[in-house]
Amino acid sequence: MEVRSLAGYRDRAAYTGLGECRTAGRMSVSVVMPCTVDHLVVGAASLDAGCTFVADLLGELPLPGGVHPQLGTHNAVLSLGGSVYLEVIAIDPDGKTPAFPRWFSLDSDQTRADLEISPRLLTWVVRTPAIASLKQLDAYAGCKVRSMSRAHLRWQFAFTADGQCLAGGLLPHVIQWQGSAHPVDVLPPGNCRFSGLHGESLDAVQINLALAQMGLCDSLSCAESDTHAASFWALIDTPRGSVRL
Repeated sequence: MEVRSLAGYRDRAAYTGLGECRTAGRMSVSVVMPCTVDHLVVGAASLDAGCTFVADLLGELPLPGGVHPQLGTHNAVLSLGGSVYLEVIAIDPDGKTPAFPRWFSLDSDQTRADLEISPRLLTWVVRTPAIASLKQLDAYAGCKVRSMSRAHLRWQFAFTADGQCLAGGLLPHVIQWQGSAHPVDVLPPGNCRFSGLHGESLDAVQINLALAQMGLCDSLSCAESDTHAASFWALIDTPRGSVRL
């Protein structure tokens, strides 16, 4: 990804709401595709294992979602307040092998090995009313938008060519819901609340630039890392206190 005029982008940025993201330093970035946080994605070797993991950590059990026949996966969901939710996703043992790589790195040998040890936060998803603008973002070059459905829900989703998460999960996948239906519509409110996303990466400057182009400056704080491995976590407010996922 080509990076230009990055002076000051190590500072945490704030979205102005006027079509640009501005850093606390000297840089302003035009928003190409406005987005908001939609949901967090927790992967698991099995759906039961993932739901148990979330229930033990957050004190609330995700509810059954449904199956994704095109991808051979199934999920469970939990409200995180407002229009944000948590998705537990796993390969459906009764599903068919998809014609293209599964989303969220679920076909990766490394991801499968990691999930056999424990469920974990894989990435996050943002929604936009303008997914056609994705082609203007260098960080999403090669992504293919496909139409998806589950029960009464219809959406468009930007898949990476190899099914891998972007930037170790730090860059979100992008969704555009079709119509007014959304998963949170049928979820009880619960007691857990999404608080924020944080991460570290050697590519923090490039990641922050891409987030700024989506109007997400204030959604994830990515700091520079002195190691090669990217790290990524979410904070959830629960009746037990703040929990790191």
